[in-house]
Amino acid sequence: MEVFSFDFALGLLPLMLKYLHVTLLMSVLSLVFGLMIAIIVSLIIQTKIKILYPITRVYVSFFRGTPLIAQLFFLYFGLVQIFPSLKGMDAFTTAVIGLSLNASAYMSETIRGAISSVDKGQMEGALSIGMTYLQAMRRVILPQAARVAIPALSNNFIDIIKGSSLAFTLGVTEIMATAQMEGAAAYRFFEAFTDVIIIYWVVISLFGYLQKKLEIKMTKAY
Repeated sequence: MEVFSFDFALGLLPLMLKYLHVTLLMSVLSLVFGLMIAIIVSLIIQTKIKILYPITRVYVSFFRGTPLIAQLFFLYFGLVQIFPSLKGMDAFTTAVIGLSLNASAYMSETIRGAISSVDKGQMEGALSIGMTYLQAMRRVILPQAARVAIPALSNNFIDIIKGSSLAFTLGVTEIMATAQMEGAAAYRFFEAFTDVIIIYWVVISLFGYLQKKLEIKMTKAY
C-alpha cells in the first residue's frame, strides 16, 4: 500500500469542495449573529447597566473559559433533556448558535476595547449637541472604534471558520465530515486530512488577504 496516494487526494478534493459552502455559510451566519450579540454585550459592559452587567460578565467568562466542543455538545445533547421542545433543532442550527455565542464572547471584549480607545471628548461633544447616548454611539463612537476593531474581528472570523470544523461531531456534513467518511471508507486518512488542511489554509489565507485590503481602505478613509 502506498504511503500517500496523490490520485486519491486529488480525486477527493472536488467532493470536499462541494461542501465548502456549508462551512462558509455556517461561518458567515455565526459571524453576523455573534457580532450582533457582541455589540449588545460590549455596550452593557461599557455602561455597566445594573443587573445586566454581572450577567454579561458571567456570560463572557463562561464562553471564553470552556471548550467550544463542550459548548456544542451541551447545546445539542444537554439542553434537550431540560427543554424537550429543542429536540427538533437540527445540527446545523445548533452549530451556528454555538459558534455565535462562543465568538460573541471574544468579539465583545474586542469591541469594548475599541470603544475605550476612542477619545472621551468625542462622546461628550456628541451629547453636548443634543444626541442621545445611543445616537452618539451609532454615529460617532462605533464608526471610529470599527477601524481599531477590524483586525481583531477578522481574526475572530478566522477562528470561527476553524471552529466550524467541530460541527461534524454533531452530524453536520461539511468538509471535516466528508474527510472522515471518505478516509474511513478507503482507509486513507492521511490523504483525506491533508486535503482538509490545504482547503482551510487556502480559505483562511484568502480572508487574511481581504482583511489587509479592508484595513488599508479604512485607514485611507480616516
